[in-house]
Formats: sequence, C-alpha cells, structure tokens
Amino acid sequence: MRYTKNWTSYRLLDTSEGEKLERWGNVTLIRPDPQILWKTPHDHPAWAAADGHYHRSSQGGGSWEFKTKLPASWILPYGDLRFNIRPTGFKHTGLFPEQAVNWDYMAGKIKNAGRKISVLNLFAYTGGATLACAAAGAEVCHVDASKGMVQWARENAASSELSDKPIRWIVDDCEKFVRREIRRGRKYDAILMDPPSYGRGPNGEVWKLEDNIYDLISLCVGALSDDPLFFLVNSYTTGLSPSVMGYLLDSLLRPKFGGSVSFDEIGLPVVQSGLCLPCGATAIWER
Repeated sequence: MRYTKNWTSYRLLDTSEGEKLERWGNVTLIRPDPQILWKTPHDHPAWAAADGHYHRSSQGGGSWEFKTKLPASWILPYGDLRFNIRPTGFKHTGLFPEQAVNWDYMAGKIKNAGRKISVLNLFAYTGGATLACAAAGAEVCHVDASKGMVQWARENAASSELSDKPIRWIVDDCEKFVRREIRRGRKYDAILMDPPSYGRGPNGEVWKLEDNIYDLISLCVGALSDDPLFFLVNSYTTGLSPSVMGYLLDSLLRPKFGGSVSFDEIGLPVVQSGLCLPCGATAIWER
C-alpha cells in the first residue's frame, strides 16, 4: 500500500465500527467509512471529544452534529500548499488526504522531467493535484463539471499563492471536453483522473465507472503528446481493483508508448493501531 508520511496538519487518529476519527488541524471530526468492519475499542480520548460527528441516515445521506461551533472554513497546510476545509452535507470536507501520496509522485516527476510539462486533470474536484502539479512547474488544465468545486479549487490556489500560475479552470463534462481538445489538436504530457463510481450526465445518461472506464482512458490516450510523462487513474469504486486498473493502462498505453505500469492501494496510517486504512486505488503508467 502506498501512503505518505508527510502530513503534519492531518492525522487519522483511530477507526472502529464503520467510522474514522480524524484531526484536521485543530478540528477533530468523526466520519463514516464503509470499509471499517472491525469493532475495536474506542480507546482514543478524542472519540468522546470530537468537534463534529457525521451521522448517516437510514433514508440515505446524513447530517452533522457539532459539539463545537466551527468556523465556516479553515486552512489545512500540506507543505507549501494550503487547502480550505469545510464540512459539507455529504460528509466530505473538500479534501482527500490520502491523495497526497499521488501529489508527491506527480510533483517529483514534473520537477525531474527537465522540460515544461502540460497536465490535464480530469474530475479535478477542489484541486489538490492541480496545485501540486502547478507548484512543481507544470501548466495545468483543471476540469470538473461542478462550478462550485472549480470555485473551491480556485480558492485553494489563492490560499496557496498559486493564482498567477498557468492554470486553466474549466467547468465542463470531462469526456466532452477531451473530445473537443482532440479535435483542436491540443496535447498533454500528463493526464490524471479520478472519475466517480456512478453519476448522471446533463441529459440523464447514466455513468457507471466499470462500464465506461475503458472507453474513457482510450479516448484520453488520444490527447497525449508524442512524449508523455505519466498517466494516473485513481478510483474509490470498491469493485475496481488496483490490478484491473493497471491492466487497463498496460493494454492501452504500453503498446504505443512503452514505459511501465504500477498499481496499488493508497491509504492513511492510523495513529491508534499503527496499521494503515485502505482508502482507494491508483494505477500509474510512466515513462
């Protein structure tokens, strides 16, 4: 499992009975996680003193219970990057801290490339990967269908003092945008994506990752430059294993570009147990 040891402002304190106890700067939150099947004792003292607790509803969704009046948002640093954190109605906070291991990987590849790198970030959310790549010196095209998420990403860029970097902020359907970029002849040296497990398009069309991921990656291969640096796919879909994603990248990229493919779970170390909580999967093709 891949994970970073570089977080200082975030900690996964403990996990038990379908929930995780996290410290986000000075704020402690309890949030649900369906992968936490164990029923270990709640020995960490922060369980009883958490500032916020997200409770799932049997009818779907859920709501927050706050013991402490929290600010509307607060800054969480990771190295030189700064993220605006705020609890949302869907349990999320605007950041997936396990992704930092991928930020570090991409930043290292870009810094060591010895040339200018253009990056296409699809399903880019609030911009963690966008900021990491831009800070490393890349030109980045950030694409997400949600106007609110793109605005949040721009706020994170401003907080990180990266607003002057060459970042294109695009609110659009990712697949449609890539098709237009290919028609325009625009190419990218690196592509990364974190597509949703399930969703609906603007005309009611159903998106299901298992049914659409092969065609999406195949399409995106057409937007790569002649000398690409990396192609990274991340997934939180439990039925899509790291090895399956690795197989997809190997079959679609290596025949054309050579290189190598790696794949693994990504996770977060748990303070209380010393173990590591799996949080998703990443497959990477690289030159």
